[in-house]
Amino acid sequence: MNLKPPPPFSCTYSPNFPELLYGLECTIALSTYQAGKIILISAVDTERLIQLPRSFDRVMGIALQGNRLALAAKDEVIVLVDDPRLAPKYPKNPGVYDALYMPRATFYTGQVDIHDLSWTDEGLIGVNTSFSCLMRVSDRFSWEAFWRPPFIDQLVSEDRCHLNGMALVGGQPKYVTALGTKNTRQGWRQTLPSGGILMDIESNEVLLSNLSMPHSPTFIEKDLYLLLSATGEIIRVNQSDRTFEVIKKLDGFVRGMAFYNDYLFVGLSKLRQNSSTFKHLEMAKLADKSGIVVLHLPTSSVVAELTYQTSVDEIYDVQIIPGKRRPGILNTMSSLHKYGISIPEGTFWAKEIL
Repeated sequence: MNLKPPPPFSCTYSPNFPELLYGLECTIALSTYQAGKIILISAVDTERLIQLPRSFDRVMGIALQGNRLALAAKDEVIVLVDDPRLAPKYPKNPGVYDALYMPRATFYTGQVDIHDLSWTDEGLIGVNTSFSCLMRVSDRFSWEAFWRPPFIDQLVSEDRCHLNGMALVGGQPKYVTALGTKNTRQGWRQTLPSGGILMDIESNEVLLSNLSMPHSPTFIEKDLYLLLSATGEIIRVNQSDRTFEVIKKLDGFVRGMAFYNDYLFVGLSKLRQNSSTFKHLEMAKLADKSGIVVLHLPTSSVVAELTYQTSVDEIYDVQIIPGKRRPGILNTMSSLHKYGISIPEGTFWAKEIL
């Protein structure tokens, strides 16, 4: 008997996952650079989830602010904007979406391997991993350097410390994570997996060192959290004495974290066994699934989980779109986005000119 393979982006999830998402009135946005997709996960009702995968080349960082969404792709940053007036008459699915993110600007940065991305009071700031710095997205240059670690002596495309994560406090970039402190080309690989650091960019001080591949720093209320990807740990930082406590250890490679209404949404990735970066990690044997784990932060308990069966092996970023139960998104690979016209006075769906 020939069994049909499961369709692309097939997943299983705990029965309460749709109920939780539906009750929170939000949608999960995740990026998978391995599959080249942004995936929006929404609850149809309290029993069913629905996904919308959309192609963006090697997409990683996701930045959300109000009705704006920015994506760090292979060699560009794409800014999309939701005008809710466009969604009801979207030609391919009229009356389905309560938001529709449309491409409005593309900034050509070159291939600088942007990881985390955030809207800040200083503009749209990204972690420029290739040049070991934070960068401001610019319409005059490829990008503008915003900050670099004091141990990096020049701006050069050598990925010296694998700077990856950035957390904001009060609208300002405040904390960053990196996988090493070397000042040589890809020097961070020499200290894997435990050479990672957490830095305060205002004081230029290293707050924590010898971390196991830190990612996704997130400032929640008065505390700083981050993920130790190589050990599967979610940690809370004690800044006063520069220590940390593990609030939960998961069986997998954790990367990508968002907080919403007492819940942490954490990404799990399946590690490539032939990867030069990952194959020597003890975690490589455990990291055999990808998906989303939902943690109730006040009790540090896992309350829901989604696991991919096909298509998605690696997740980079996880964000929450609040107040939207079924958003849509268009990319620039199709011409359809060109027909959605939004101006202050109104919106229009233009007819295709043959």
